[in-house]
Amino acid sequence: MLDPLHLRTFVAITEVKSFSEAGRQLGLSQSSVSEHVKRLEQFAGQRLFQRDTHSNTLTEHGAAMLEFARGILEVNERAKRHFAQSTKRQLFRFGACEDLAMGWVRDIIRCFMAGHPDVDLDFTIALSRTLTEMFDDGRLDMVLCKRWPDGDRGDLVFRDQVVWASAAGEAVFRHDEAQLVLYPPPSITRFMALTALERAAVPWRIACTSGDLNGLAAATAMGVGMMAHSSRLLPAGVHACPPDPRLPQLGALEFVILERKARDRRFLTEMSDAIRAKAAAETAPPPAA
Repeated sequence: MLDPLHLRTFVAITEVKSFSEAGRQLGLSQSSVSEHVKRLEQFAGQRLFQRDTHSNTLTEHGAAMLEFARGILEVNERAKRHFAQSTKRQLFRFGACEDLAMGWVRDIIRCFMAGHPDVDLDFTIALSRTLTEMFDDGRLDMVLCKRWPDGDRGDLVFRDQVVWASAAGEAVFRHDEAQLVLYPPPSITRFMALTALERAAVPWRIACTSGDLNGLAAATAMGVGMMAHSSRLLPAGVHACPPDPRLPQLGALEFVILERKARDRRFLTEMSDAIRAKAAAETAPPPAA
């Protein structure tokens, strides 16, 4: 292996054109400098300097070694700076379900990052079930996700009605079958939609499945089918369907926070307060005229 100490000596010699001066600058004896060069030449199997009584000229292999030496030393310095900075920074691991991450939580994340430039934010966007599993495995510090109404996990932030939604705001049926645009399992809204339709004995067909909200919204906006979604968080180009005798009610969802127990709760508290303040502002009654 190339020893960075030997490489540093080698680079110093090429810069000052002298073994003795390089040794003086590095605090090394003449014999140590010569030994470092000898070790590099043994590694290369080639002479690196053409030496005479007046100069030390790089050979062709010496010039190649100089390029390698500078590159290796630069990478070493970058690694040292990275890990030195990393030990000073703190890590906050936050996850949000895609319904909220697509817009609702955007300003909260931006404000947090602007207020904490020295904090590394690891932001995960996934289905609620996936997020809770990651939280249980210790891979997330805080999660903002969905749960069933009156569930026992997490602290309630807000509750919202799940609605059928389509491009034109009208029920989409073909051949007397409800045309559906759904997340794959284990999506909560998928389960709610299929369970409600089965209970109401409404024939259905899954016309599109997508693992991300952009895909669901695009298919729905094209008129492929209907999606089941939070009424407050409907994506652009998608509109809630009015009551229709063919479509059963879907019920409500609850959006909750899961927080890890931590000795230092600064980031958890700040993020939680910001989320609750936004939810409260959206549900507050308008000011009196």
